Amino acid sequence: MAAIDPRVIIEEFLDSHDLAYEKSNANTFLITLPGEQKLQTHCALIVGNHSLSINAFVIRRPDENEAAVHAWCMAKNASLYGIAFAINEVRDIFLVGRLPLSAVTDREVDRLIGAVLQICDSSFNPLLEIGFANAIRREWAWRVSRGESLANLDAFKHLV
Repeated sequence: MAAIDPRVIIEEFLDSHDLAYEKSNANTFLITLPGEQKLQTHCALIVGNHSLSINAFVIRRPDENEAAVHAWCMAKNASLYGIAFAINEVRDIFLVGRLPLSAVTDREVDRLIGAVLQICDSSFNPLLEIGFANAIRREWAWRVSRGESLANLDAFKHLV
């Protein structure tokens, strides 16, 4: 019995779950995952010669407390399934993972994407608090001075 092409498995999964995606080439699926704390997570599934890699942007390089942000991420890595926090050359924070092509199934794609969505969403506010507290305070003050809405900053009112 011939193995099913992982690209077919991925495309069928994405279509069946109504996830917004585009293909930048035959092997790369660019997915937009909806969230609650982090409203969108951009994620790439890349089918290589031997493995499927997943990469998702979490936050840009922290403005402050970078070591504390990295320590928080490293502590979280121990409890994650199939993914881990990493930084790129400009020190932005991503989630990355790799799966052998032989292990690519509908269930494993679901688990990987679910893990990315869950950890991006649940870690977004804590990472912002640690790495961008002063920027949040400045934004809060600016909005108050202009009479702007504070609705999407409500989770951070304890910082002000």
